Amino acid sequence: MTPSHHPTAPALLEPADWRQQVLTRVSGESAARFAGVFGSGEENGGVRLAAILFPPETEDPLILQALLRPGALAYPSLSTELPAALWYERVLHDLFGITPTGHPRLDPLLLPPQDSEHAPLPGTGRRPRPFDPDESALPQVLTGPGVFTITHGPVRSGVTESVEYLVETPGESIPRIQIRVFHKHRGVSKRFEQLTPQDGTLVAERVEGIACVAHALAFCHAVERCAGLAVPWAACLVRVLYAELERIANHLDGMIKLTDAAGLAVATARFALHKERILRLTGHLCGSRFARSTVVPGGVTSLPALAPPVLNHELAQLHQAIMNDWRAAMDTPSFLDRLRGTGHLVPDLARAHGALGPIGKASGCASDARYERPYDAYTALGLGPLPNHAEGDAMARTHVRGTEIGHSFRLLTQTIDELSNLHEDEPLRVPVPEDLTGETAGWAEAPQGEVLYLLRFDQGRVTRCAPRSASFHNLVLFHEVFATDILTDFPFIEASFGLSIAGVAI
Repeated sequence: MTPSHHPTAPALLEPADWRQQVLTRVSGESAARFAGVFGSGEENGGVRLAAILFPPETEDPLILQALLRPGALAYPSLSTELPAALWYERVLHDLFGITPTGHPRLDPLLLPPQDSEHAPLPGTGRRPRPFDPDESALPQVLTGPGVFTITHGPVRSGVTESVEYLVETPGESIPRIQIRVFHKHRGVSKRFEQLTPQDGTLVAERVEGIACVAHALAFCHAVERCAGLAVPWAACLVRVLYAELERIANHLDGMIKLTDAAGLAVATARFALHKERILRLTGHLCGSRFARSTVVPGGVTSLPALAPPVLNHELAQLHQAIMNDWRAAMDTPSFLDRLRGTGHLVPDLARAHGALGPIGKASGCASDARYERPYDAYTALGLGPLPNHAEGDAMARTHVRGTEIGHSFRLLTQTIDELSNLHEDEPLRVPVPEDLTGETAGWAEAPQGEVLYLLRFDQGRVTRCAPRSASFHNLVLFHEVFATDILTDFPFIEASFGLSIAGVAI
């Protein structure tokens, strides 16, 4: 990213005006895409609200801010007219004690119920008190003859993340699901406070472990936008290299879970082998299977350890083996029967919500930051056509991931060719000012979709960091896709979503 000027702080609006401006901007033919609403505590007890929108006519985000004064932590809810804000406002209630009046379902999401004076208030020096998890049963809402509830999680079989699903069912169909994610909440947004940009990157890599590179990129892009830095071309290439390797590994992981749910033992083993080979290759290139400590503010730490010809050879073999097994799986009738029509996300709902990543692309909502707001070497590389389907089921989401794997290998070939043409003395990073001050947003396209960071700095230290993963933005749609499905479809729908609960419960 090469901004031409330092970002300026947006003007603060009155809450009612702020709400109206947000709703006006996201409606109409040239509507902006709603990317989230975040809070930041003020030392006097007030809270600043920031809504991030992406207008179609510009790459830069529009940040609309409002100030809630001490003793008046309430505003008319956005969710009544903008359902995509539903979970964002629940988080505001948990972390800041804010009441979005009229909100349709303001029960806790990240934290158990507590009084507002003990809210952690990210952005202030307040240290949150220890709290006990809310282990009370979620209330059943659905009633009728034969209706009962199945509590699925938080402890589940296999190596899966902690999440609690409350399935309300009359026996086979799934008319309603509730989700509780607080088991994975770690207070990460508070952990960023008072860190340097360098140390903040280390925390960002651990926000959502399956997307270390994407989170590090989004954080560093925000730093670089705030400082007005131009990242060296060599670093831009290296960043793309690790981002696309991460994408391939994640999409293979999704196929592992899908084939395992279908009982295809050989296919599961084959895709697990391919994923392991990708991770080992990444480890050979930089010393970390997840490419940690490679992306840093201002650039990268090193070039890949393997020579371009060797790396190209390794990737060519991997590409052929992966696509051969992918085609074999997608030619297996018993596997396709479990995907076709399963977990259907209506395209109109996906567009209204601004669904991200493969979930959005499979439902006609083809949003991708690499295309819309390109960064690093994506500005010059040939991305290929954007995957876009309209079926909206698990099959379409799997097709999107297969297409993206092919695109990733082609991007890797281009990147390696560019790396082979670099001069030996090419710089890999530029320094970040020690007195960095300002506020801005940064983004990157993770395998799950757009990762977004809202950052504020004061004299070289992070004073507020609000990370938002695609997993958080998309998981609320999980409620919406069970209209024609039954209990045995559950693992296929969950695997086809491909989300991280750690990325939700930040």
